[in-house]
Amino acid sequence: MSVTTLCQVCESATANYTCDACGAAVCAEHYDRAAGLCVSCAAGSRR
Repeated sequence: MSVTTLCQVCESATANYTCDACGAAVCAEHYDRAAGLCVSCAAGSRR
């Protein structure tokens, strides 16, 4: 039996990634692959 986790941003898509900064489980749409961060952390790192 596998357990699927929902994206912590949109709460509708399956989370396939984990943010390197905050540990949030996020889907591909809310993950910045180049940075290894969720969109929230990626936005904060660009300030």
